[in-house]
Amino acid sequence: MSERPRLVRAGRAMAVATAVSRITGFVRTLALVASLGLGTRLLDAYTAANVTPNTIYELVMGGALASVLVPLLVRTAADDSVDGDLFAQRLLSLVVYGLSIVVIVTIIAAPFVVGLSVPGFTPGQRDLAVVFTRYFMPQILFYGVSATLSAVLNARGRFAAPMWAPVANNLVVIATAVSFLLIGGTGRLESLTQGQTLLLSVGTSAGVAVQMAVLLLSGRRAGFRPRLHADPRGIGVRRIAAMAGWTIASVSAAQAVFVVITRLASHAGPGAVAVYSNAGTLFQLPYAVIAVTVITGVLPRLSRAAADRDLGRVIADLSQSLRLTGVVLVPVAAALITLGPRLTTVLFDHGNASPAAARLTGLVLAAYGLALVPFAAYQIMLRVFYALGDTRTPALISVVVSAVTVGTCLAAARLYHGPHLVVALAACSALAYTTGLLLTAYALRRRMGRLDGHRLLNAHVRMLVAAALAAPATAGTAWVVGSATGTAWTASLLTVTVAAAAGGGLYALIARALRITEFRTLTAALRPHDL
Repeated sequence: MSERPRLVRAGRAMAVATAVSRITGFVRTLALVASLGLGTRLLDAYTAANVTPNTIYELVMGGALASVLVPLLVRTAADDSVDGDLFAQRLLSLVVYGLSIVVIVTIIAAPFVVGLSVPGFTPGQRDLAVVFTRYFMPQILFYGVSATLSAVLNARGRFAAPMWAPVANNLVVIATAVSFLLIGGTGRLESLTQGQTLLLSVGTSAGVAVQMAVLLLSGRRAGFRPRLHADPRGIGVRRIAAMAGWTIASVSAAQAVFVVITRLASHAGPGAVAVYSNAGTLFQLPYAVIAVTVITGVLPRLSRAAADRDLGRVIADLSQSLRLTGVVLVPVAAALITLGPRLTTVLFDHGNASPAAARLTGLVLAAYGLALVPFAAYQIMLRVFYALGDTRTPALISVVVSAVTVGTCLAAARLYHGPHLVVALAACSALAYTTGLLLTAYALRRRMGRLDGHRLLNAHVRMLVAAALAAPATAGTAWVVGSATGTAWTASLLTVTVAAAAGGGLYALIARALRITEFRTLTAALRPHDL
């Protein structure tokens, strides 16, 4: 069997796994909103506590694991003088011992951590967030072990399990949220019982533990025995730290952005933290399903072309990635902008959720829609630097993007207050990602001499024209149908369905009329005989 069909099938399998993982992750968000209540202090406390382990893990180790471990394990496996299994076991031991200490320290320091990230919480919210945070901190260890096992599996050519393991996590949390509703959870912080608190706390951390267990089982099936060693030395810790230095700087800057935005949102009123977080989750969904799928298929080719010093192929693959991503994300961004509040009413106005909070989430999502295309293009361009073996340039650009985000958000906080501030924070992200796109394009052009700029500009102008002509039809249809049916959940569902169909159909017709070749390529690829 040739290598190319194998790679194509592997890329498609990874893309499917990524899509399923993101979709179940979004269903998890919907379940939590329905059970804990969007716009409530309870969901705010839960959200603030639940993102803290991710933030600390990324700050302490996530950057190093993501950028260094897989290449390091691959090189170790190819070195006959090194016992690859022993190296991986010692690496896993170091991760377990190091992160266990981090877990203990952060559990003790939970009140300080909560006070730092969400100073605008009421005393009751703060106390509950501290309780949740202490239960959630073991997730730091679970994430670290999961990431290490994923690196081991990837180094052995096993890509499926790391992609599918988060699905197990999502399913456990969905079951936890449903159970909370079934036992009478109201979404009111004041009525939360100790049993309900324990259910949410243990159930959420159990999801990450199950994800880790799936990877442990997959590692055993791949022939790796996850044994801990009392002495984990001998893996070159200093070398790992040096290799990951630039990535850690980038991650640190991103976490600073998270802290600033969360602190500002906590002052914007009840439910604001969860509103901003859920809008961000929905914003990430089309990027994950579309752009990550393209990146998954193209990144191996980019890496091979970069290894061969074939910059022409690198530029061609980059151009194709940006154009294929744009032809889908441009109309999706237009839909988010025009249909944001209606869409979030359909998705979030259930159970204990507040209709007003669901609408506010839609306004934040509409502001995020401005960032979708710049964000996706920026992320794709950064992959080129990684393919070229350059971690310094993307780290420096990411730091600048983080600085722009922090600066604009602080400025927005002086101009806007309450719900308007949450919308403004999302708009600041759009400005920051656009800055990142321009900086990355400039740096790549200097690095490679050209970027197929004329073709990219021509294609994206046509896409924007098609979306701009289709957007009024989408908005007009939504206004007509909405006026006739109202703003209730069923009416919003009908409005979104009809308006999206009208706008999407018109975009397709205009794309064909403007001869957008990427649209024809996409539709051809989706036909059954091409799959």
